[in-house]
Amino acid sequence: MSAAPAYSEDKGGSAGPGEPEYGHDPASGGIFSSDYKRHDDLKEMLDTNKDSLKLEAMKRIVAMIARGKNASDLFPAVVKNVACKNIEVKKLVYVYLVRYAEEQQDLALLSISTFQRGLKDPNQLIRASALRVLSSIRVPIIVPIMMLAIKEAASDMSPYVRKTAAHAIPKLYSLDSDQKDQLIEVIEKLLADKTTLVAGSVVMAFEEVCPERIDLIHKNYRKLCNLLIDVEEWGQVVIISMLTRYARTQFLSPTQNESLLEENPEKAFYGSEEDEAKGPGSEEAATAALPARKPYVMDPDHRLLLRNTKPLLQSRSAAVVMAVAQLYFHLAPKAEVGVIAKALVRLLRSHSEVQYVVLQNVATMSIKRRGMFEPYLKSFYIRSTDPTQIKILKLEVLTNLANETNIPTVLREFQTYIRSMDKDFVAATIQAIGRCATNIGRVRDTCLNGLVQLLSNRDELVVAESVVVIKKLLQMQPAQHGEIIKHLAKLTDNIQVPMARASILWLIGEYCEHVPKIAPDVLRKMAKSFTAEEDIVKLQVINLAAKLYLTNSKQTKLLTQYVLSLAKYDQNYDIRDRARFTRQLIVPSEQGGALSRHAKKLFLAPKPAPVLESSFKDRDHFQLGSLSHLLNAKATGYQELPDWPEEAPDPSVRNVEVPEWTKCSNREKRKEKEKPFYSDSEGESGPTESADSEPESESESQSKSSSEPGTGDSSSDSDNDDDEDEEKGGGSGSEQSEEEGEKKKAKKKKKVPEGHREGSSSEEGSESSSSSSESEVTSESEEEEEQAEPASWRKKTPPSSKSAPVAKEISLLDLEDFTPPSAQPVSPPMVVSTSLAADLEGLTLTDSSLVPSLLSPVSSAGRQELLHRVAGEGLAVDYAFSRQPFSGDPHMVSVHIYFSNNSETPIKGLHVGTPKLPAGISIQEFPEIESLAPGESTTAVMGINFCDSTQAANFQLCTQTRQFYVSIQPPVGELMAPVFMSENEFKKEQGKLTGMNEITEKLTLPDTCRSDHTVVQKVTATANLGRVPCGTSDEYRFAGRTLTSGSLVLLTLDARPAGPAQLTVNSEKMVIGTMLVKDVIQALTQ
Repeated sequence: MSAAPAYSEDKGGSAGPGEPEYGHDPASGGIFSSDYKRHDDLKEMLDTNKDSLKLEAMKRIVAMIARGKNASDLFPAVVKNVACKNIEVKKLVYVYLVRYAEEQQDLALLSISTFQRGLKDPNQLIRASALRVLSSIRVPIIVPIMMLAIKEAASDMSPYVRKTAAHAIPKLYSLDSDQKDQLIEVIEKLLADKTTLVAGSVVMAFEEVCPERIDLIHKNYRKLCNLLIDVEEWGQVVIISMLTRYARTQFLSPTQNESLLEENPEKAFYGSEEDEAKGPGSEEAATAALPARKPYVMDPDHRLLLRNTKPLLQSRSAAVVMAVAQLYFHLAPKAEVGVIAKALVRLLRSHSEVQYVVLQNVATMSIKRRGMFEPYLKSFYIRSTDPTQIKILKLEVLTNLANETNIPTVLREFQTYIRSMDKDFVAATIQAIGRCATNIGRVRDTCLNGLVQLLSNRDELVVAESVVVIKKLLQMQPAQHGEIIKHLAKLTDNIQVPMARASILWLIGEYCEHVPKIAPDVLRKMAKSFTAEEDIVKLQVINLAAKLYLTNSKQTKLLTQYVLSLAKYDQNYDIRDRARFTRQLIVPSEQGGALSRHAKKLFLAPKPAPVLESSFKDRDHFQLGSLSHLLNAKATGYQELPDWPEEAPDPSVRNVEVPEWTKCSNREKRKEKEKPFYSDSEGESGPTESADSEPESESESQSKSSSEPGTGDSSSDSDNDDDEDEEKGGGSGSEQSEEEGEKKKAKKKKKVPEGHREGSSSEEGSESSSSSSESEVTSESEEEEEQAEPASWRKKTPPSSKSAPVAKEISLLDLEDFTPPSAQPVSPPMVVSTSLAADLEGLTLTDSSLVPSLLSPVSSAGRQELLHRVAGEGLAVDYAFSRQPFSGDPHMVSVHIYFSNNSETPIKGLHVGTPKLPAGISIQEFPEIESLAPGESTTAVMGINFCDSTQAANFQLCTQTRQFYVSIQPPVGELMAPVFMSENEFKKEQGKLTGMNEITEKLTLPDTCRSDHTVVQKVTATANLGRVPCGTSDEYRFAGRTLTSGSLVLLTLDARPAGPAQLTVNSEKMVIGTMLVKDVIQALTQ
């Protein structure tokens, strides 16, 4: 890095490793004053006008932060550069601000307007960084600003910005949990995103904010399963963990039938000899006694999840492999779980930290699914280089895997481990030998003899651990091992470890009848050293004294009284209480306590042998791979793994709904099959069909072919994606539906008449190109903007539809039937003939009629002069806003440029010079016009992204010899595209945009502006908005979206007969709303 040598040259650089950090107070002494101005050079570099110096300073500052140095005192100097034009400097400034915005909240708040401007920057990295900084300022007062920023970013065309919006959601939720409902709406929107970049982040936000809202996952389940393979690694981990919990609530347990077989293993297969002896009758009775259960059939969606996660076992990320392993362990049938063993064993070659986590989970799995890891037994052998924690976990796994077949091999390994220099590991090995002896009866004596040999080891810790384990083994067969107890009694003089001494005393006391001569002598020695013993040993001495008093009072009466007297005045209250309690229990008093008669039963009751179990036995109730499982305690934020449901929930909730218009066409096709009158071809209609029905059926077929693909374009993207999802992971049903879809498309093509086909060949081309581009486009905002074709298709309905039944057409045109996502039309608008408009007026959706201005809005601005012929030396240039979508970028305003050569010489090389544009505004230049002859005219189309502002776009029109400076300033109405929505959807969206997002003005409408036609024409001429159906005659509603950000603009005009009219505009963009109100009032009152 170029900044590296600068550290040594920097006189005020940070202290190096091992050097002291100097103070900042100049008055604190000479040694400190030299370092007081250590950042002055960086501040000077940041204040210069040279971008290269600023960049160098920012590199050094970010490097300081990376090394853990404190650079917070540079905050004011850095934050001034947030508006720097240089993109590289701006990126590093945002990196710095993300780090220190939370600490320097007051200074960060002063620059909040700059961050908000950054949210509109054309560079996606800057937009994302601005949102990241904004969400890092942890001040409740800016919660509304953060919420608006997140909502806008969630609709951003860049997947990276949408991903950042998903990251900001948990931050806002932790700052203000009251925003949960609005955040859930954003999460729901982002969950529908088809981009792999966004998927993992939004699922993480879902887990943080609303993990209980499992209903949000239903519609996106199959999509998430299919996207999983392409999501980044950390996203895969989060999605797999969430889908594990989801599957446990939605599918039946795949092991429910296996549990029955486990209860009756012999009956399930060959049958035992006893069963055969009992005869066939008893077998039938036994079968009838089994609880009747339906045969298990795995849900196709359950299978989809298992199938799509299996390839991830080969992932390079250990976290992903671990996540898939826990999913299979919790969700897969027993026969399929084995596939994860090899992948987990592969992870044991990784770093020790990874090994530790993997072995923790393998230890838990190997208790229930031992056979899964048995083929890989040698992979768990311990290496001398392994850390102690890894060694102990491998020991745990080896002990769990030990069985009668491999126990000789395992014990030989253990013998080697006992010679290790690692004492903790040796102690764990001795415990493992004890567990093997407990679990496998035939090696118990061998293990016991080996442990007894360890009692002569020089290491006291080894001897002590052996004593503790031997004590547990002796409890199983005490009568056979009197000699071992005697051997242990002799060790009391040498062993100093409290637990081992206590274990020996307990053994001698419990089995004192086996060593009647040695026990009193041991008590004598213990009585001598009683005051110097540890508390645990003292308690066992009291127990030993009490047991010997009850069995051999002649020899031990005085010793017992002496021990109890010592214990009576001990510092530990437990020992004092135990001594008083024991004295009253074993020494009969004058009062004669009832318990003293049962003292022998209390002290010498037969005790069950301890069961040596793995410490991992009950850990599987925690989700494997989770922090809670690792700690064996419920961690904050842990989501419990749900139990399997008894009955399978409805699987249809995961079906993606088919849009209403598609269902309508399916019903119509069924009717066509039933009734030949509605058939589209003459061959199907038969000879009985009259000639009058021909135009009717023809217009009907055309209306279908135009309305279905048109509205279908609003659904084509979702349909295509659904098909892809079902193709990847769906069952036979999805394949069948796909075939039906193909047949339907083929039928539609056949139904379009030849004349219509010729007239709309270009439309078909645009439709196919738009659908192909839609399949590639991942941004949801782009999809929404490409989904509003119904209007443009309606324009192309031929005049023959006049004879069509009104009811039929209303069902196709009724906007209440469906609510396609709104955006600008994709197909080029065509001017509607007066006769067609008149025809369409009969098909009213409400009391008001559809007018031509609604179907093809024309800008009120018309052609405007861009360059006068005198200033242009014979070149005259006009421009007009065409309101057609710009083919290069749907977020740009399409501007038609009209060139006219009024000179006597040809003008050559007409093109746009390098523009110097304000931040956020961009231009898509028109192709160069090589030559324009005298008297000739030509037209070019250019796209301008005004970034939702009315700032002028300044650029140069260049010829081979001259340059002309020109400027295009858009009216606010041209910055939006129409949206088609139902009345209910309009009201719902309007309810969200209240308060500061609502502007209301009163106006007096002139008499000339009272008719529906005039009002609609004036409003749509002023602003590129779409008409929304309304139930009342005096109210007009219009809707649109801003081209750049896709923000909704809703306009309502209440033109009541009495009193002034009221104009209301609801928009997230308050500036646009205010300007639009002014323009519409001016248009209506002229």
